[in-house]
Amino acid sequence: MPIFFSCCPHLLPQGGSIALTQGLVAKDRQEEKNGITKLYFNMAADNDPESEVFEITDFTTASEWERFVSRVEEVLNEWKLTENYVEKTSPEKGAYINGSWGEQSLDIHFADFKFYITHHFLKEDCKKENGKSEEDTLPLAMQDLLCMHNDFPPRAHCLVRWYGLREFVVISPGANCEAIISESKCNLLLSSVSMSLSNSGCQVPMFVQIQQKWRRIYAGECQGPGVRTDFEIVHLRKVPSQYNHLSGLLDVFKSKIGCNLLPLPPVDIAIRYTYILQDWQQSSWPQQPPDFDTLLGGEVGGVEFGNLPFGACEEPISELHLATTWPHLTEGIVVDNDVYSDLDPLQAPHWSVRVRTADNLQCLLGDFITEFFKLCCRKESAEEILGKGNAEEEGQENSDISSALSKLTEPAAPVPLSKLSVSSMVHSARRRIRRHRHIDESPLHVDVLNSILLYLFPDAAVEKSSDKEKTTQANSCRTSEQEKSPDDNLFLQLKSAPCDSLTYRLALCLCMVNYSYGGLAAVAHLWQEFVLELRYRWENNYLVYGLTGGSPDLRCCLLHQKFQMLNCCIERKRARDEARKAQEGNGERERKVSGGRASASTTRGTPQGKSWDSWSDSEDEFFECLSDQGEMESSHSEAGKDSSKLKADGRLHPYNNMTLLHSAELLYVPVTQEPAPMTEDQLEEQSEVLAKLGTSAEGTHLRARMQSACLLSDMESFKAANPGCVLEDFVRWYSPRDYVEEEVVDEKGSTVIRGELSARMKIPGNMWVEAWDTARVTPARRQKRLFDDTKEAEKVLHYLSMLKPGDLAHHLLPCLLHAAIMKLKQEESVENIPSVEKSIQQAASQANKLLHSANYDYKKLEDFINQLVTMETVIAEARSLKAKFAVDEEEENGEAAEELEKFVTSLLEEPEVVVLGAGQARIGRIIHRLFINAQRAALLAPVDDNLEPAAESRKIPDFPPPAGREILLRTCVPRPAPYSKALPQRLFCVLMKDEFRLAGAFSADTSFF
Repeated sequence: MPIFFSCCPHLLPQGGSIALTQGLVAKDRQEEKNGITKLYFNMAADNDPESEVFEITDFTTASEWERFVSRVEEVLNEWKLTENYVEKTSPEKGAYINGSWGEQSLDIHFADFKFYITHHFLKEDCKKENGKSEEDTLPLAMQDLLCMHNDFPPRAHCLVRWYGLREFVVISPGANCEAIISESKCNLLLSSVSMSLSNSGCQVPMFVQIQQKWRRIYAGECQGPGVRTDFEIVHLRKVPSQYNHLSGLLDVFKSKIGCNLLPLPPVDIAIRYTYILQDWQQSSWPQQPPDFDTLLGGEVGGVEFGNLPFGACEEPISELHLATTWPHLTEGIVVDNDVYSDLDPLQAPHWSVRVRTADNLQCLLGDFITEFFKLCCRKESAEEILGKGNAEEEGQENSDISSALSKLTEPAAPVPLSKLSVSSMVHSARRRIRRHRHIDESPLHVDVLNSILLYLFPDAAVEKSSDKEKTTQANSCRTSEQEKSPDDNLFLQLKSAPCDSLTYRLALCLCMVNYSYGGLAAVAHLWQEFVLELRYRWENNYLVYGLTGGSPDLRCCLLHQKFQMLNCCIERKRARDEARKAQEGNGERERKVSGGRASASTTRGTPQGKSWDSWSDSEDEFFECLSDQGEMESSHSEAGKDSSKLKADGRLHPYNNMTLLHSAELLYVPVTQEPAPMTEDQLEEQSEVLAKLGTSAEGTHLRARMQSACLLSDMESFKAANPGCVLEDFVRWYSPRDYVEEEVVDEKGSTVIRGELSARMKIPGNMWVEAWDTARVTPARRQKRLFDDTKEAEKVLHYLSMLKPGDLAHHLLPCLLHAAIMKLKQEESVENIPSVEKSIQQAASQANKLLHSANYDYKKLEDFINQLVTMETVIAEARSLKAKFAVDEEEENGEAAEELEKFVTSLLEEPEVVVLGAGQARIGRIIHRLFINAQRAALLAPVDDNLEPAAESRKIPDFPPPAGREILLRTCVPRPAPYSKALPQRLFCVLMKDEFRLAGAFSADTSFF
């Protein structure tokens, strides 16, 4: 083994061959000492001379180093990097920027030390032809060293930027392993790389990361037929004074390649200087300053209730990097030494700009949504939040609320019934609570609370009597407006609530209260007052503002359905009261006309002396007793139907001029009860109850009876409206398909039409037949209500009052996300950012999946909110950039505005944007002016935008010293001897304030040296 390395010194990296040879010689001596073949002849005892044992133990097994080299070769073969390709085309210009980079990685071990071996490569569309390389064909890596199409890529691996490679392999220490610092270990790894490349025939360059990872120091090698390239890096903290300019770096490059040819082949030079702008002058605040004189003032970016804030609280653009590039220079064209430099950024032919955004940017919309989302995880009840002290002090007084229903059902009440209603109990408790609570102790200030309630219920500012009609008109107008606006249909996708609905506005108010006016306690306080306002409206027959009429919309969130259910109850209650008042008015007129006859007939019609509609609202809560009264009346009527003909009641209008089958009377459509509206949680509860009945005959029969309550009510109404009717008459009106008519010839020979029930109606035990037999002659107004508005309203109010603030936030989260997406759409339409517009569409689709599930996935919702924050950040950055790159008024025109918008959009979407025309273009002049203003501000000089740079005496430089200088030197010379093949040589230099780096790739001829 030592003989191999001593005869092949070209396989060792330059500068480390002596140390590496010494290390390997010592290692081989140890292996020879321990690995020699030993023969043991164990002779038997003298008394047994024939029993001889001959044993051979071989210790010449592979060492850890050999296993490591073999494993690297296996990986190279597995990745098919040992095959040689003939590349017909070099990478196109911009391929490193616009192309896609691939990566594959594996774990390998050197003894117990873990390494990562990673293959980086550019995914190219151009095809590679597999074949044997010609002798004069260089490996692709050596061709890339001289390629000038992709110098200074903005986003790429550091080795791509330094060496221009499109494919390479890196061996780096594992995550928890220490860095390779000692020289012997570095040389051992480099020799392993050299052996692997030589044995496998791989022409892809391979690097080893040494020293600490933050230093980004790589040493590597590339081998080809008769050629080899060594990759070396020098890294220092400070720039040596003799190498602080181009002339000194040229001297280093020439001395390293050591070419003795005269004249020396020309050196190609590419230079890039980067200037950083951090101080933005004359830039406006990203948010309006707080106005402490207003009620809702004192908050940065404060808005009125009903609007979400938007934008960044600080400057979103932290730095602007201007890169001035001289791409193709040769030695002698440009002068740059320690006393003079021709490298003026204004004269650079290429300008490119990139922006650096602020880290962890605080945005108002994102903060509002994030804080509200945290509220969803809170489990405290409103009583726990607002404190139990008041409730404990009041003692028995507050127990009236919970015992109200039990007191109402007591057999004998010592006080009037109206005093024991739920409404009176709640109001008395509220008065006591307010008496014990001081105004200063309220989490939400009374002025802010009144403003919020006035925003939520704007109809409270006008007369209630006149506002009943206005509320209905406003709801209907708002419905028509929503149908016209396509964006309002977004609530259907998100299962939230229509824009400008009560639920939508409540979500916005709670979000603002949570963030700016007291947090969790203020939310609980506002919700408590909100529920009390709803109860007040229920008791006084005022419709809830901001809700569309009709049954609950199951496409909306559950809380919105509850509000709609309460409105349904109020509407039914109002309709019943109006009908009662109308009937009482008619009765008064009849009494005036006919005297005592109307009174006598009424008494006979109601044996108990009280009509159905004469009960008060508080007494109406006992609808079951009233239902029994109606049943008694019906039974009395049925008992006397044999002696006198029943009088029709509850008719609406004739039905298609049809007559009853057994009489010549017209068939009338009856006045029926409307089906009971239900919310989605009630539907789920009903489904569970029906499912628990099972599939037995008894369960099926019971399920059918439970589902036929509405059918039974309609049958009773039909019987009352059509005395003498039969089931066939009802089916003809209710389900015409179940009444089959056909033409038959009667006894007289004439053709007549006869009808009969369908086959399914004749099945024994049919529910329709059973229901018809049990149905009594009762008009709808005398029946037990299918929808008991009093009971349902109290259930809704109880549900709302028991909601915890966390559960309330959970219900309103879809509305808030809906409002956030609408706000993003609104702001994006002003800035016109295509990428954000596409992201908003994708976010709406994603929210559709997240918010329609029964149980929210909070982790996914958190990621979704982060996406919304990212969109807000991009819009804030675009707004800031447009303000900074604003065109002068005298140059303002459509073309300039379009150019500016395109440039700002590119800055946000691309890593680096080329300024066409460099410093002489319109955008270049704007960038130049920004640097001039920053320089004058830094040196306390007066800032004057109208002052041209040439008009000054140039005492103040237009640009600061470059933050980074990158110089790329390339040439092609024979090494190591003058008669060797001319091979590419490259040196990439990085000069910064606290860093000096030289990354060199030096090729040598291994055939003619």
